[in-house]
Amino acid sequence: MNNLNDPPRWNIQPDPRGRGAGGADGNQWNYALLVPMLGLAAFRWIWTRESQREIQKVKSQYEKDVSTIKSEMEARYRETLTERHRAAAKLELELEKERQRVKGYKQALISQSQQLMEERKQLQQERDTLEEEKQRLVKSGAAGAVLHQALQRENNWYQRATATLRELEHQLVERQNSFCSLIQPREQRLEMEKNILLKVVKEPIGAELDLESDLKDIFKRDKHCADLLNMDKRKNGSLMWVYLKYWQLQVTVQKHKRAEDVILGGINLPQNDKR
Repeated sequence: MNNLNDPPRWNIQPDPRGRGAGGADGNQWNYALLVPMLGLAAFRWIWTRESQREIQKVKSQYEKDVSTIKSEMEARYRETLTERHRAAAKLELELEKERQRVKGYKQALISQSQQLMEERKQLQQERDTLEEEKQRLVKSGAAGAVLHQALQRENNWYQRATATLRELEHQLVERQNSFCSLIQPREQRLEMEKNILLKVVKEPIGAELDLESDLKDIFKRDKHCADLLNMDKRKNGSLMWVYLKYWQLQVTVQKHKRAEDVILGGINLPQNDKR
């Protein structure tokens, strides 16, 4: 009875009779299996070596790429840092220029305000002198009546001049509000300034008070604006309010001077004179 687990000549067994000429060929099976095993071992060795070589090559290329990228990033970082420093230095220089310019504007505004205050003080003194002269003439009887009549005749001119100044004040308030506005275009403000100058040139009082020159000075120097939450337009501006008071004072002085010229010149104006 055959043993299926051990069929004849399937299992490799040592030759019981040695390797003689008539011996069994069991050793041939040993050599037959040894060759593929050696080939497999050689293949694994070659494959392992090639794999390690490829891995080392990839690793070297990776390290090289990482080094290159790192160098490029460092160079870009230094370049960006240099540009930032240069831009910061430029901005600091521009800021310092603006500070000096604002400082110059403030000093010019202070100087101009002081000058206007001195002129206002002088005009006030002249007004007080004229008022004293008026009182003296009033007390003199007939001369007082003449002065009163002359002042009445000049009152029409005074009323027109005052109305012109009130209208000019309204226009300046609107112009300064446009200057301080964050949404109104600059061209609109320039058009307003142009219209104001054209109007005062046409008005006789404009030449008498030299309003054109004073207005140009306001447009150039008055940059005062109230805070952003301000809703009152009249809180904007600084130099223009000094000029408005100065002009009103000049109108008052001119009124008395015109009356004085009439009296001292001996000019008898008709009752319907409406200068």
